Amino acid sequence: MTTGGAGAVPGHLPVLYGEVMEGLAVQADGTYLDGTFGRGGHARGVLDKLGPGGRLLLMDKDPAAIAVAEREFGGDARVAIFRGSFARLAQWDATASGLDGVLFDLGVSSPQLDVAERGFSFGKDGPLDMRMDPDSGESAAQWLAHADEREIADVLFLYGEERQSRRIARAIVAARAQQSIERTAQLAEIIASAMPRGDSKIHPATRSFQAIRIFINRELADLEAGLDAALARLKPGGRLAVISFHSLEDRIVKQFIGRHAKAPPANRRLPVVEAFVPTLRAIGDARKAGEAEVAANPRARSAVLRVAEKLPEAA
Repeated sequence: MTTGGAGAVPGHLPVLYGEVMEGLAVQADGTYLDGTFGRGGHARGVLDKLGPGGRLLLMDKDPAAIAVAEREFGGDARVAIFRGSFARLAQWDATASGLDGVLFDLGVSSPQLDVAERGFSFGKDGPLDMRMDPDSGESAAQWLAHADEREIADVLFLYGEERQSRRIARAIVAARAQQSIERTAQLAEIIASAMPRGDSKIHPATRSFQAIRIFINRELADLEAGLDAALARLKPGGRLAVISFHSLEDRIVKQFIGRHAKAPPANRRLPVVEAFVPTLRAIGDARKAGEAEVAANPRARSAVLRVAEKLPEAA
């Protein structure tokens, strides 16, 4: 999710904008859900294609994003707004009649990265928070204050694929024994001091910050729940579009689509219980940003879009 600016940005196109619009194939009288509103770049594109009978449902767990949604879209009778994780989309009554399209634009948005007080970025010193919903759960500082060394190392390795996870976890535990870790710059310095010198072009804290953010916000668990909920609420012919920025996210999306689109490999040792009936079909291959988009928005470099369509139920 890489929309730019603290509010609406006239003329700014979010990541893979054209590909998302093509993938969703918006119908004028359809009902569409944007589960990660951010600053509304994709949502504006969908709304522009809707007629008077269309509906746009907007979700985000970030109160700052919801404030923008209410200011920019609250006066449109076609729009409904709900603060919460897309993992809960099936619990929102507005989705009960079915959806013609669902969009998830995963990860952290540019406004979240750019505001130091949110604690997402090691490049901007601020309170070590990292919560997309600042009213829910523990902050990163609170978690790091009590997590044991093994748990920290596991989080860094599983969610950040950080090879130096044990060294970093050991350094964090040693540092907090001397002084509580409450600032992003403080944590970034601890991580950098624990890392062996190398020629990597990325900041030594990149993977660790990413891992802690994913863990604190339950991003992968929410993604799995959200995909199931989206499939349950999509109408036959409805489209699911998901933009991932991390290999773990993309793997979950790819496997979800594959699991519902293709029969599992047959095992001749086991009896066939029932024939496989696909409920999704992949629409094209994974899409990535082109050179021009990456040049204009370097954060688009790691974006991957996958689209699938819900199939009619078998007679």
